[in-house]
Amino acid sequence: MFRRRRPLARAAIVGGTAYYAGKKVQEGRERDADTEARLQDLEYQQAAEAQAPAPAPPPAGGMTDEAIEQLKKLAELKDQGVLTEEEFEAQKAKLLGGS
Repeated sequence: MFRRRRPLARAAIVGGTAYYAGKKVQEGRERDADTEARLQDLEYQQAAEAQAPAPAPPPAGGMTDEAIEQLKKLAELKDQGVLTEEEFEAQKAKLLGGS
């Protein structure tokens, strides 16, 4: 009677150990697959950013059309007497420095 239990106990221990080891191996593979997927996503995002078109260079002279229009309006206000020479120069410096 006792002789039959030892092989069963040994088989249970061996089987339990094999199950646990297999489970840990599978968890490691899943973790590796998850890490690999994240790396591929990151590489894809970096490749997409590298292929994105560069922003358009500023127009010649370094001024945008919007800045030119604002300068024209300021000049009109100065000519009409709404702005003083100092106010005009201050706003002009702000526009030219902000471009």
